[in-house]
Amino acid sequence: MSFEEVKVKIPFGIKFLDAVISVPMRELHMHVGVVVTHGAGGDLHFRHLVSMATSLASNGVLCVRFTCKGLNLSYRTKAYRAVVDYISKSKDYKLKGLFLGGRSMGARAAAATAADPTHLPVNGIDIRGLIFLSYPLHPAKEQKKLRTSDLVLLHQPVLFISGTADEMCEKSLLDDVIRKLAAPTTVHWIEGANHGMGLKGRTEDDVMDEMNTHVLAWIKEVCGGSDDHD
Repeated sequence: MSFEEVKVKIPFGIKFLDAVISVPMRELHMHVGVVVTHGAGGDLHFRHLVSMATSLASNGVLCVRFTCKGLNLSYRTKAYRAVVDYISKSKDYKLKGLFLGGRSMGARAAAATAADPTHLPVNGIDIRGLIFLSYPLHPAKEQKKLRTSDLVLLHQPVLFISGTADEMCEKSLLDDVIRKLAAPTTVHWIEGANHGMGLKGRTEDDVMDEMNTHVLAWIKEVCGGSDDHD
């Protein structure tokens, strides 16, 4: 395996957040990291997050995935900030930049974290971009209740990966929102996939491979294609 997994407990008030840091081999390390978390359900072991962490770390990008239970976005955002603060302060990994991401509600927490300029940069480390997997643009069957308040405040590059049949992200609505964003934005649509990225005729592994390929290529593009190894 071309990376190491380190289990950590990250301080969060009087509690601790369970996290796993996937650390690339020294000769591959690009000195950028990605923080990701799960949606309203699940935890850091959610298959899409594990798959993405494996792909990233195998290709030189450190990845932190963490668990934060709860449906309160403010609480989830505070937990997200605690994780970003922890990894940005660490002297073990010497990161020069961070990407923030997540799946579904985790993506909303990432957006809220990056949208607050009072917390940026984090300990001198810039947020290079945002990675949103199945961003829940609106509640299911409630297309008029758009969740865009944090999106419109972003200025870092953004990558959306969504399914064209996502019941919480109508394609035409996201396309319209993206046209109004100030941030440089890329969207990759998984044809026929629902909010959980399930679709007939393709395996989950096949869909995850497609997602991982686009995430890694986009990160390298944002970083200028440079492999800033030791």
